[in-house]
Amino acid sequence: MTNSNFFIVGKHPVTEALKNPVRKVIRVFLTEESKKTINRENQNLNLLKDIKVYFKTKKELDNYCKNEQILHQGFMAEIEKLEYPSLKDFINKKKDINLACLQEVTDPRNIGSVIRSAASFNIDGLIVKERNFPEISKSMYKSSSGSIEYINIFKVSNINTALKFLRENNFWVYGFNPNAKKDFTELSWKGNNVLLFGSEGSGIKQKTNKYVDFDVNIKINDKIESLNISNSAAIVFHHINTKKSI
Repeated sequence: MTNSNFFIVGKHPVTEALKNPVRKVIRVFLTEESKKTINRENQNLNLLKDIKVYFKTKKELDNYCKNEQILHQGFMAEIEKLEYPSLKDFINKKKDINLACLQEVTDPRNIGSVIRSAASFNIDGLIVKERNFPEISKSMYKSSSGSIEYINIFKVSNINTALKFLRENNFWVYGFNPNAKKDFTELSWKGNNVLLFGSEGSGIKQKTNKYVDFDVNIKINDKIESLNISNSAAIVFHHINTKKSI
């Protein structure tokens, strides 16, 4: 295995990686039953053509996942990292862009869930700090349920620098803050937007606030302190996608 290769597990992560024409799948490890499942559910795609397939027992695959306590479902694959477009190139080729940005969100399962919601509701890309992004995490891939194959990930060295660059290129930056007075549903969400989410513990960093154009919140029951980051993101992404469709 090279430095650009890593392993993923789970039915959807492996199946969607096989479906992605730009994803290089080195080899797959399947149980006899999971091979039947792939062939039965993707009869017209021949996903295993030209792929090295190794058959393993459930117990053998359990050994690969026991440290991370992930259910492999009889599916495991070795894949190469994807090459994503640069943020600069991407924004020059598209209009009416909605980008999500995660600051200090480090839990792989939360990131995977945000990716799943972003892909489901047509968010154009996700900006993450390269140092905090668990790029080869089995947990992140499993939580994304294969959705990571369908969204651009923009890894940046500095979130503030990226936000400054985007503001200079006709983007509005909206910081989601539970203490903000304005409900995000009151906005039109036209043009180019960055949806900035901070960590669940400390929120958006103080030094980052000067790059935020508007503080907005998600109106919830006053008896509830806050929402999980992945739940918050899903609500926001769904609403904005609905507004764009009108």
